[in-house]
Amino acid sequence: MSYTEGMLRDEALKGKTILITGGGTGLGRSMGLYFLKLGAKLVITSRKLDVLEATAKEMEKETGGKVLPLSCDVRDIDQVEKMWADALAHYGKIDVVLNNAAGNFISPTERLSTNAFNTVLDIVLKGTSNVTLTAGKSWIQAKQPGTFLNIVTTYAWTGSGYVVPSAAAKAGVLAITRSLAVEWAKYKIRSNAIAPGPFPTEGAWSRLLPGDLVKKFDPAKKVPVGRVGDHQELANIAAYLVSDFSAYVNGEVITIDGGEWLMGAGEFNNLDMIPQELWDMMEASRGKKG
Repeated sequence: MSYTEGMLRDEALKGKTILITGGGTGLGRSMGLYFLKLGAKLVITSRKLDVLEATAKEMEKETGGKVLPLSCDVRDIDQVEKMWADALAHYGKIDVVLNNAAGNFISPTERLSTNAFNTVLDIVLKGTSNVTLTAGKSWIQAKQPGTFLNIVTTYAWTGSGYVVPSAAAKAGVLAITRSLAVEWAKYKIRSNAIAPGPFPTEGAWSRLLPGDLVKKFDPAKKVPVGRVGDHQELANIAAYLVSDFSAYVNGEVITIDGGEWLMGAGEFNNLDMIPQELWDMMEASRGKKG
């Protein structure tokens, strides 16, 4: 056996329909693919429908499962409610919501515009609350059990320099997770979270750390086990937490980071070593997005 292999038995998620925000790429795609292999049906959402449709076709071809791609900006409650209604109309029910959509800037906070700061808050915190309220109210009204799984970070506990809006937003998501675990348990709705360490994806790390900086800021050097995470490891934990095997797990956050946050809380604090000239280059490479 290896950590790169699936953990749960075949058809462990058979009969479940799972909605994943940010499900078209990266970690969302990796988790969704494993859910399909375990028998689940999927709804994947993001703003880019073309990416979602391509991913859905690839997933269905690889697994033989069913994937519904729906365009949705989680910051917009009207789009969220329409997406939820369309998903229900297609499948009849949704059993699990995986709040995975995120955005981030690595930057000195004083260099961020108000718009850039708020964009991260809106995607991560407001987006999660929009989807959670929509799904939760629907489940409660229908008297249907449900499961939330939220993706947070270890710096949700500690804070971290250079990713302040992300740290603030993820701390809010963590509070939502634990608060609703208590409040909505009476409705048979569970809420848990995963705090991943470095699980590099092709797009995200190159955007956050452009050029040679991604090589200089080698995340594996900060991990006691000496490597970054494999996507299957995260998918295994996620599958367990959305399955009925974890029925007694509620309000928990599972950290999967090889011991990184214990080695040095505040994942990006050591970016103090970056000179101003390099910050200028990073800012220029992002264009005027912020």
